[in-house]
Amino acid sequence: MHFQSLTLAAAGAALLAPATPPPDPPDPMGGPEAHIQAGVSAADLLAKVRHCTAVSKGRYRSDSGTSATIPVCGAGDAVFWKADMDIDCDGQSTGHCNSATDPHFSNSTAFQQSDGRPLRAEHLPFIVVPTPSGIWDYRAHGIRGGSVAAVVYGGRVRYAVVGDVGPRGIIGEASYATAKALGIPPDPRRGGTASGVTYIVFKNSRVKPIEDAAAAVTAGERLAKKFVGAE
Repeated sequence: MHFQSLTLAAAGAALLAPATPPPDPPDPMGGPEAHIQAGVSAADLLAKVRHCTAVSKGRYRSDSGTSATIPVCGAGDAVFWKADMDIDCDGQSTGHCNSATDPHFSNSTAFQQSDGRPLRAEHLPFIVVPTPSGIWDYRAHGIRGGSVAAVVYGGRVRYAVVGDVGPRGIIGEASYATAKALGIPPDPRRGGTASGVTYIVFKNSRVKPIEDAAAAVTAGERLAKKFVGAE
């Protein structure tokens, strides 16, 4: 009888206990643990950029002091490059992106939000393109602030926008949020990765407002499907 009483008490407690709340809705950016955006895999995209037809007149360095070995390539309605990822923490000061966490912090970005303020690198997935030069001018290829990019690393695909402009001779940089979403250490001092990142930017695309990360995912998935011939 003692064990039966305990069993009945436990059953009563279970009936009175509140129902388990439903799980949170999925992050529109997929979150760092998601494998790929629905529909287009990293392998699908990488298969389309296996060969390079250079559209740049020269090559870029991955970092100051390294050799210039990275061309910008053309592939149909996109341009792409394969490089490292340095962490851009510029723009609005936030918890992980500020003058204390980043010795090279700048409180501005080349392109701004719809309210005129700089972008927030900690929260918005964006990539950095080189300042126009004799090597390459992104504007001549239908690319501008808000253009949509697919960034591929380690079997993952994340969609971002063109949000900032970097040095003339260096390529391979993206925001804190982009790195975090791809599972790359996002710390502006010690984060990033030395290689293995593919940046694919879709020509004549644009997200408005530029800070709408969910719109970048929607547009990116549509453009990626078209790029790989899946629609």
